Amino acid sequence: MNNNMQLTDQDIMNDLLTMEKQIASAYNTGITEASCQNLRKTLTDNLLDTQQLQYTIFDTMKRNGWYQTKDAQTEDVNNAKSKFTNIKNQL
Repeated sequence: MNNNMQLTDQDIMNDLLTMEKQIASAYNTGITEASCQNLRKTLTDNLLDTQQLQYTIFDTMKRNGWYQTKDAQTEDVNNAKSKFTNIKNQL
């Protein structure tokens, strides 16, 4: 077996991004299932830290051309805001 394969910086960043997304998902599940306010606060704080780290990784990847995105059109953003405001108001 050849163990000389080297991961590129892009491979490592992609792995980190995937891992942070999974961690955020796990914290989110924990928050919704926790009944203890202190635990919920701790998990929420950790989720916010994880989201910030995820964004830092994403932004680094984007700046290096490793994660392609396109800007949303203003009309699309406004439509999404309106849609989710309506859903929220129905709840």
